[in-house]
Amino acid sequence: MTKQNPWLSLNEEKKNNILEFAQKYKKFLSTVKTEREATNYAIQKAKEKGFISACQKKELQAGDKIFYTSRNKNIALVFIGKEPIENGMHFIVSHTDSPRLDAKPLPIIQENEFTMMKTNYYGGIKKYQWLSTPLSIRGIIFLQNGEQVEISIGDNNDDPVFVIPDILPHLDRKVQRDKKADDIIEGENLRIIIGSLPIESRDKEKVKFATLTLLKEKYNISEEDFVSAEIEIVPAGEAKDVGIDRALIGAYGQDDRVCAYASLEAILNLEETPNKTAICFLVDKEEIGSTGSTGLQSRYLEYFVSDIIFKLKQKEYNNLIVHKALWNSKSISADVCGAINPLFKVHDEQNAPKLGYGIPIMKYTGHGGKIMASDADAELVSYIRNLLDKNNIAWQIATLGKVEEGGGGTVAKFLAHYGIRTIDMGPGVISMHSPFEITSKFDIYTSYMAYQAFFKG
Repeated sequence: MTKQNPWLSLNEEKKNNILEFAQKYKKFLSTVKTEREATNYAIQKAKEKGFISACQKKELQAGDKIFYTSRNKNIALVFIGKEPIENGMHFIVSHTDSPRLDAKPLPIIQENEFTMMKTNYYGGIKKYQWLSTPLSIRGIIFLQNGEQVEISIGDNNDDPVFVIPDILPHLDRKVQRDKKADDIIEGENLRIIIGSLPIESRDKEKVKFATLTLLKEKYNISEEDFVSAEIEIVPAGEAKDVGIDRALIGAYGQDDRVCAYASLEAILNLEETPNKTAICFLVDKEEIGSTGSTGLQSRYLEYFVSDIIFKLKQKEYNNLIVHKALWNSKSISADVCGAINPLFKVHDEQNAPKLGYGIPIMKYTGHGGKIMASDADAELVSYIRNLLDKNNIAWQIATLGKVEEGGGGTVAKFLAHYGIRTIDMGPGVISMHSPFEITSKFDIYTSYMAYQAFFKG
């Protein structure tokens, strides 16, 4: 366990490795801001490293590298190991969705000579943080004829951005200042300015008509096409170094794309066949409870594990082998945790992670009396602790703040549902769930090293 700042003992080679990894990660964060984009990115990188779609393989053997995708929002990269699959697998599971705003099914309205887009926030946001923040619009729209149109506006240098306008302080006393933070703006009022110019028409709402005309001209989109769309509104802008020493990274979506990126790189860069079958699983919908057909509760994990085992065992396949393989498996729930914030005293600092001290290990999550927690057994914690020490990887302990201060959860409990021994491990974050989350370059790199050591077994 790391007790003094590891930066003090780093040699130049290690520092360069950390900084080089961070530069690639920042580029990823700046371009990948939705779960669909993350899945497409992972597919591209997997193919470059010799992974092929599982549907192209009827039989599997040690050394094979395949991937499974589900509805363009989940991907599992699988490196078949040397040991029999029933001895267990090593999973690392992270999520690629982040708190954001989603466009409503019919979102476009005119209000006081502005074209506005109605939204529904997704996940646990502090609503007021999204006011007066430059925003981009990303997603897909299916036209009436079934054609798919992709939209990404707000992140290229010559793109416009979008915004939810805040109220000036001179007039905010009744509408904001005397209210609780959660009531500063109502969710229904998280509406985005997307246009303001009118055009001459018979339509009474000339500004809205002008905006819809532009959308039709550029994307061939009609107003009704938004019904069959997934439009996500996310903060615009690139990932940035934070601090004059550039030791930190600030960007949207690091919860949990930092773990997604680190675990993806860990499996892609495995040079030798691992002992246990290694699985990097990037999932959707964690921020709203892992529900839906692309969340971890959908049982897609059980589906692709069964397919792997069938292709390994062929006629010897049976359900008992599937259950044995899952029961004997280990998993890292790769998710971020709240690091000590210098402005707020909400942590038990003896059991809280600090930025720059290595990958945090979180034995349990939940709230209050460990409600809704997955509590890792001591044997698994011992295994992880020894693995990290053996590989000289800096680590620290984490909990979710002081008892009864709050709490939260991850995908760990859904992995444990299969009998998979699971522990939470991921970098500390300051300003989690905000439009600009902060992580340490050192912690990001040690997470990558930890995940790769776990895959190697």
